[in-house]
This record gives sequence, C-alpha cells and structure tokens, in this order.
Amino acid sequence: MNATARLASCALGTIAALAAPASAQQRIASRADIPFDRYYDADQVDAHLFRLAEAYPELCRVERIGTSTLGRPMLALVVNNRRTGDEGSKPGMYIDGAIHANEIQAAETVLYTGWYLVSAYGNVPKVTELVDRSTFYLLPMVNPDGRVEWFTKPGTPHSSRTGLRPTDDDGDGAADEDGPNDLDGDGSITQMWRKDPFGSHRRDPRDPDRMVPVPNEPKADGTREYGDWSPAGMEGIDDDGDGAINEDGTGGYDMNRNFPAGWEPENIQGGAGRWPLCFPETKAMADWVLQKPNIAAAQAYHNAGGMILRGPGAAHREGDYPAEDVGTYRRIQDTGAKMLPFYRSMVIHRDLYTVHGGVVNWFAESLGIITLTNELWSDKRIMQDGADPDEEERRLWNERVLLGRTRTAMTEVPHPQHGTVLVGGGTKFSARIPPTFMMEEEIHRNFAFTMYHADQMPLLRFESVEATALPGGLWQVTVGVANDRAIPTRTVRAATAGIGLDDVLALEGAEAVSAGRLSRRTEQAMDPQWFQPSQLHFPRGVPGLGAAYGRFLVKAPAGTPVTLRWKSQKAKSIETTLRLGEQVLPPAGAK
Repeated sequence: MNATARLASCALGTIAALAAPASAQQRIASRADIPFDRYYDADQVDAHLFRLAEAYPELCRVERIGTSTLGRPMLALVVNNRRTGDEGSKPGMYIDGAIHANEIQAAETVLYTGWYLVSAYGNVPKVTELVDRSTFYLLPMVNPDGRVEWFTKPGTPHSSRTGLRPTDDDGDGAADEDGPNDLDGDGSITQMWRKDPFGSHRRDPRDPDRMVPVPNEPKADGTREYGDWSPAGMEGIDDDGDGAINEDGTGGYDMNRNFPAGWEPENIQGGAGRWPLCFPETKAMADWVLQKPNIAAAQAYHNAGGMILRGPGAAHREGDYPAEDVGTYRRIQDTGAKMLPFYRSMVIHRDLYTVHGGVVNWFAESLGIITLTNELWSDKRIMQDGADPDEEERRLWNERVLLGRTRTAMTEVPHPQHGTVLVGGGTKFSARIPPTFMMEEEIHRNFAFTMYHADQMPLLRFESVEATALPGGLWQVTVGVANDRAIPTRTVRAATAGIGLDDVLALEGAEAVSAGRLSRRTEQAMDPQWFQPSQLHFPRGVPGLGAAYGRFLVKAPAGTPVTLRWKSQKAKSIETTLRLGEQVLPPAGAK
C-alpha cells in the first residue's frame, strides 16, 4: 500500500470511528433505551418505569405507593440487586421530583437516575459497586395530576405548580372558577397588554413582538412621553364577574409546605393545607418513606436557579442542625458546587426564603436524614461568560439560539373588559427549564452529584479486633468499627432527638459479663452498659469518616470462636469471627 493509500485508509478509519454509534464509544448500552433529549408527559414517565422493570427485573421493580387526588397512580421505582441482599438490609437513598409539577425536568432527572443505574450495572464499576451496596427509592412524580395539567392545558412556566384538589383561592365561596384563558389559542398563557393613551410601553418599531418601556422621567420642558400600551396581567378574563382576572385557578396549595417539620397554618405559610399531610400525595409519600428505616440520604429535585439547598427552612430551626451534621452537609454541597456549573451551595431560609413544612426539612429534622434539594437549571448557562444575562442577551438567546420557538407573536384579540388587547410573549417552555438540546448534560450532572451524595452513605468495616487474656478465665475483646464514608450511621440530629434505633455491636458464642463504649481504641476506662452486655448499644453510631470503639469482658476457654456483628438501620451489617487467644488487626476480609 502506497503512502496515499495508507493516508486514505487512515482517514477512513478515523471517519468510521467518529461515525460509530455512541454506544460503541461512551453511551450506555441499555435493554430499555430512553432518549433524554425531550420531556415526557405523566403517562410516558409511568410507561418508562414499567419498561425499566420489565427489562431489568433482577435489579428493579415498580411499586404503587398511593393514589393522587384525581385517582392517578403514584409510582416509584425501587432499584436493588437482590443477589447482594434485601432492600432493607442496605443503606437507602430516596430521590423524588416534581412535587411542583411545573418543575418538569425534575421527573426526567429521577427517571434518568433509574435508567442509568440499571443500564450501567455491570459496565460501569462505580455504578455497579454503588448498586450492590445500596437501595434506591425513586419517585419521579410526587404530583402526577399537576404534570398532566401542565402538558395538556394552556399555562405559563409557573402554572400547574399545585395539586388539583379544588381550592377557593379568592375566598368567594367557589373553587377554581376563575383561571387563566388562552385567548389566542396558542396553548400557552402569555402576557396581556391593554390599549392606553397614557401607556408605559410601546411596540418596538424594529420588532413588533417586543414591548419597550417609554422613558419614565419628564422632559426638559416638563412634559412626559407616553406609550400606547400598558400591561394587563396574564392572559385571561374575569370569569366570575368579581372585577379581578385569573385570581382562582385550579388548585392553589403547595404540597411542599404540607410536611410536619416546622409546619405552620395558612395565615403564616400560604398553601400549607389544613393540617400536615392532609393531601393524599403527601400522606402516601410520607407513609411509604416511614416504612423504610434504612433510608440514610435523600434528594429532592426542583427548578430553577442553580442551587444546592439544605435546611433549615426557618431561622428558628437552626438548632435542629448540629455542627457535626452541618459539616457533613457542607462537604457534600461544596463538592456539588464544583460538579454543577453555576450552582451555589445555600441554606434555604438564609439564602433563599423562609419555608415552613418543606419535605427536605421533614427528612432532615423529623427523620434525621442528610437531605438536599437541587434547583435544576441556571440562566447563567445561556451565555458563555457565566453572568446573569441582561435583556439584550436574553433576546439574542431566544431569537438566535432557540430560534424563537419559545415565544408567541403578539396578536390582537377582543377582550370583554379591556376591548382590544395584545397577547404574546414567552410560552410555558420559555423559562425555568433547559432547552431540549441541553437536557441530558444538565440531567446527568445532577444525577452524578446525587450519586456522590449516595456514595457518602455509611460503609462499615472492622478496623480492629483484639482479644487479650485476663486473670480468672476472662478475655478482654476490644473492637473498632470504621466508617469509610462521610454520612454517619446516625446523624447527631437523630441521636439527640431519639429518632430511629441505636447501632448495636453484638457478641455471640461466649458469655459477655460486662461491656462498654470507648472514646478511642487504647482507652482503659469504658462507659459501661449494665443491661444485656452482649448487645452493646451505640446511640451515636459510627461517625462519618471516623470510627466507634467498644469492649467486652468475656468468660470463655481459650480457642472459643466468637462472632462479632455490627448492626445499623442505615448501614449494611458486618460481622467477623475470631478465636479467643488470637489477635486480629484487622480481621482478614472484614472490609
């Protein structure tokens, strides 16, 4: 082969490699291929869950945890490798999305999590290891009714946030009687403008679909300039004849203000409901979670703003977050801020606003679980400088990158109160969510961060086991158990509030006549436990990236085999066996 032929062959080989299907290079080969360059309605999300369960029955299953207000199933995907243990025998990670149904990419992010975990199992070592030692409880849609409404009815980027139980928002004795109206029939609720000889805006002569404000300051001669149009709110009419427009649409409450931790009534926290867990969706979710004491970490997905949030939601709850737990939160949050471009590590009440009765506060404060909320998507991603975009940059983005697909042209339509009005502007796809061509990166980065969070769930090993002969046929057995991850087996919040059960170090095979905890392995004096010394309790568990130590005084002949077993609600149990008279430091194969 001459040089030209070799060069041509090499070029063809390069082209072939570049043209090879993604699965041959990086993309995960899956038995249930699900594209993540699009948004799915509620039925499609449910169908994909069943597809995953059918394709990977050895790794996952679908569970109906409850029924929504309008009778839709609330479906969860449970990911667990049964060959490495039952669901409850491993630390569990709970992940949910779309409690606010307009925050739609949250459901796709949870769905992607399930898809990636089962599809990558056996192919990606980090995923395989995590699935083998953990259980994942995935709830893509806390609010399926709202998602149905968002996809099927006209709305804004902010509508369908609520559930759909009829609610009297305006206090007139009727519920849901005055919602927005799609006057131009474009499928979205956009901005409405009324004709006004003293208007604040005029149409841009270069772009009639854009309104520009007129100068607000008087001219030198004292006269003022006026426009032709003034804003008239969102598209709609006065359906109930009370003189107001769009003041009582569907629903009107907030499921993410309905959880017991820090709950406050409606006069203090709008949308909170009549009592904690009064809605079927929140009650079903809470009941399901409470059946799973192995949950050691939790994550909720919302949008938007690029935030990694922890509690508390209110300043007076700061005491529910002890310093040791805050250190764990910071470690996880600060790592996430490096993994997620333009995301910030924040505290809800301090850096955002006050929230009473939020779900992440319930997990953290009532259940003692390390819990975070990610606010998906940041507008800083739309321009290369990473700054908040100004009006002109947003215009460039909408017109030249999105090609105008998320805006509706200004259209004149008749209005019963205002006469002729203009309606148009951003559609319900115009804000809060990434465009479809940017979805998979946004979803994957958040998934990867949440897997980092999951990987910090407790991972235990015996650090040391020593058996020392004492007079009178006694043996001193000193045990150290290490946690190689950042999340403790019991948070300080759980321990001080009495949430859940103590960790227990059990000794079997010989009589324990005394036992106690140690602050360090070499300590001589121990904190004794007089009742059932063979079951040594550790209320604080094993700290993150630390160790716990205990000691037994055992009466038994030399050579007696003794089994030591550490049991925890939030970690997989470990055990080892030694014969008295042997010193094992550390026990072989205990890690």
